[in-house]
Amino acid sequence: MIVWSTKVLLPALMLALLAGVAAGAASDTQKKLYRWVDKNGQVHYSDSIPPEYAEQDRDVLNRHGIPVGHEEGLVTPEEARAKAAADKAAKDIQIQKQRDRTLLQVYQSVEEIEVLRDRRLELIEAQLTIQEQSLANMRAKHTQFEKQASRFLPRNKEPDALPLPEELALDLQRSTSDIGTQQQNLEKKRLERETIRTNFGADIKRFKELKAIVPH
Repeated sequence: MIVWSTKVLLPALMLALLAGVAAGAASDTQKKLYRWVDKNGQVHYSDSIPPEYAEQDRDVLNRHGIPVGHEEGLVTPEEARAKAAADKAAKDIQIQKQRDRTLLQVYQSVEEIEVLRDRRLELIEAQLTIQEQSLANMRAKHTQFEKQASRFLPRNKEPDALPLPEELALDLQRSTSDIGTQQQNLEKKRLERETIRTNFGADIKRFKELKAIVPH
């Protein structure tokens, strides 16, 4: 007959208990039980979701039937669009509330908004003037290159005309590129000017609404 001593038996029992707990936890983790209610109000329980109920939201239960989580069912395209629209509307409301708070905190009157708008526009106009003058200079320089190039092939059709010098060809190419870049910069700056006008116009209108200012 084998006799277990207390020193041997207690550690063995502890290890067995810990192994059982770990196995039970692993079983709970690996196997889920679902509970959901169909459109007729019927409650269903299953360890898997039938395809016809894939769109149904469900509760996740442990092996004792206690809810431990929740899963959303598959979302239809219509539901996805509706949710996206609702989320966007909620986000827009939060953004508008933040803008309203900022308007009321930063400005005390419509005149203050107009002053800042005019300063921004003055800066843009000064930048536009510089860029427009620079573009005019580029075009004048390009015209000079074109005039020089007219004396050479292929623009000059005379039998004794010389080929276009490589340096002049590069000057023409660079000036054409610079003019295109400057024109793009001008368009961006003009768009920025219109954006400033539009944004400040919206801020002034909203500020009046928040302050309930009646226009004279």
